[in-house]
Amino acid sequence: MSLALILSSGLPPHGGNLSQEALRLGLRPSQLLDASASLVPFRPPRVLQRALKQAIKGSGLRDYPDRSQAALREAIADWHGLKPECVLPGNGASELFTWAARDASRAGVSGLPEPGFADYRRALTCWNSSLKSLPLSLRWPALWPQAWPFQQDSDGICQALWITNPHNPTGQLWSRASLEPLLQHHSLVICDEAFLPLVPAGEAQSMIPLVEKHPNLVVIRSLTKLLAIAGLRLGYAVASPDRLRRWQQWRDPWPVNGLALAAGQAVMADQAGMVRWLKSVHDWVAHEGSWFHQQLDDLPGFSALPSAANYQLLRGEVSLLDLRERLARRGVLLRDCRSFAGLGVNWLRIGLQDRRGNRRILKALKKELS
Repeated sequence: MSLALILSSGLPPHGGNLSQEALRLGLRPSQLLDASASLVPFRPPRVLQRALKQAIKGSGLRDYPDRSQAALREAIADWHGLKPECVLPGNGASELFTWAARDASRAGVSGLPEPGFADYRRALTCWNSSLKSLPLSLRWPALWPQAWPFQQDSDGICQALWITNPHNPTGQLWSRASLEPLLQHHSLVICDEAFLPLVPAGEAQSMIPLVEKHPNLVVIRSLTKLLAIAGLRLGYAVASPDRLRRWQQWRDPWPVNGLALAAGQAVMADQAGMVRWLKSVHDWVAHEGSWFHQQLDDLPGFSALPSAANYQLLRGEVSLLDLRERLARRGVLLRDCRSFAGLGVNWLRIGLQDRRGNRRILKALKKELS
């Protein structure tokens, strides 16, 4: 399904439409378990919560945000062992996709592995970019990391390449060793690592260590999923300083609000706290993800595909849309996958919850399937 058809049909290109779904269902948002979005099930780190309270009590609401975002850039750079000029915070990853797409439109044709995240097409459409769909196989082993599944573009058909690692919505984790050669074959490589920090041992596959030697590489990350702060909208790009200075000139004067800057700087500067947080997240994904996958795969009528990430893709023998709607009536929201090009009515995606939330999902599924 094209982006134009998605938008004209009223089909949301993202999950996490909690307030809209609650209104449609005649329920309060608090009555819904939103498994259409893939966030950690914990409250944000205490250091982040304290930073928000201090910013509100101080001048964080009254003062204009720092347009240079200096403190947050330095904290993120220190975490990754980079220079601050290689980092650019954004109003979530989506804002940064828009500027990456502008560069991609200048480079030429963008290659999009699909099914894939609809926001890349949205960003490319802003600049009337040319794109080519690269169809992914919808069968893969439960083995991580995997090799990049496409042959090298020796004919130069795609000058820009968009990679999601781990892939969304499949949950496949690509190896850095198989991705690095792509930098020799494309004038621009954009790697979306929004979910990579949540993957146990996933950091070993990050492309960030390659940025300083490869000016044609852009890596984009989100703090939304990792810290459960979707309402704050905070992400960042890692790229060459020249590229990021150009993006700064294009964007709005204050793309990241003062509260998001304060919260992000506090949590990223607390490196010991971040290490502890990541361990909790990785333990959750490893143990809860394995258990939940097995429980889902034992249910009749669909199969659960292997995933390294904190979301699970389901393939049904028939359309799953009616099942999704019945679950919504029971207060459980799952992701409608029709917005992922290459998927249709037989697919759903479930964001991993804590054990209580996962049991609630399974109970609702069992009742409807019986």
